[in-house]
Amino acid sequence: MTELADLILRRIRAAGPLTIAEFMTEALQHPRLGYYATRDPLGAAGDFVTAPEVSQVFGELIGLWCADVWTRMGRPDPVHLVELGPGRGTLMADALRAVGVVPDFRRALRLHLVETSPTLRSLQAKTLAAAQPIWHESLDQVPTGPTLLVANEFLDALPIRQFERRVGVWRERRVGLAPEGERLALVLDPARSASATLVPARFDGAPEGSVMEIRPAAIRLGTDLARRLAAAGGAALFIDYGHGESACGDTLQAVQAHRYGHQEAIMATGWAGDGAVQDQIDATVKDAVKRARSKLQKGPGLTHCEECGTPIPAARREAVPGVRLCVACQEAHDREEAAFSGYNRRGSKDSQLR
Repeated sequence: MTELADLILRRIRAAGPLTIAEFMTEALQHPRLGYYATRDPLGAAGDFVTAPEVSQVFGELIGLWCADVWTRMGRPDPVHLVELGPGRGTLMADALRAVGVVPDFRRALRLHLVETSPTLRSLQAKTLAAAQPIWHESLDQVPTGPTLLVANEFLDALPIRQFERRVGVWRERRVGLAPEGERLALVLDPARSASATLVPARFDGAPEGSVMEIRPAAIRLGTDLARRLAAAGGAALFIDYGHGESACGDTLQAVQAHRYGHQEAIMATGWAGDGAVQDQIDATVKDAVKRARSKLQKGPGLTHCEECGTPIPAARREAVPGVRLCVACQEAHDREEAAFSGYNRRGSKDSQLR
């Protein structure tokens, strides 16, 4: 057992089960033993690769976006250029190289990096030495003023809380002890959790067993950033990956050596296994196709909408065999169908313990 695993076990024995957010914070951000404090996680020798490590064009385009927005802001001088979770500094190095074509912007910017990992700060210092960056533990330490903020794959690494729908109520999932008391396991609150108010009310009709994930740190970040930009001006660009709308689904998983599902690494059971992300995508597409096929009309179409009585043009009857609704009523049905996608129990985005 690792020293960090032992620390977490002792903490649970002393104070009871941890929220998954608390567990993720310990596993990823513990100042001495946490994942980001102890290694460079990027590249072939690490556990994952992000877009800036694949192509310099990614960072260069973001740099030019920053220069364009700065111009449309009225060219404030100085302007704070902020990156959250800068990794090795690769994205920012590419961005700064690209903005050399806008020398006034390059002179006006003051570079601020929000980074908690000493290992990554050391790499950033080498990569970005010429830009004289200033490091911060959190966004609230960055000086106020006109701001351009960039964050690539930052939100998906923030801790989540999970809630499971049981007997019509949301009960929070936690990391507790297995029955023998020597390893970690997922447990549920025994009754409706007070923290269930975090789950949006629109999901109260989710099926039994659905899992909802909430990311409180992202909500706080969005609120604080909105206030900052409203007060002093600026823009923020977040790049991340997932579905366009929030949905139910258990997406928590581990990543090690570019593979998913090493449950020993996260010291608990019951989370998504190897290939889980692609499985979620494939299953969601199959479900959607199956629903769509089940709704295809058969037989002759109608000349008038069966709901509102509006005439259905001949061109629509020819294009849509078996048509029974006018365009307006069909659109209303489609909006109702879109609401169903909010209960995607296959999962929507991976919250990664790397």
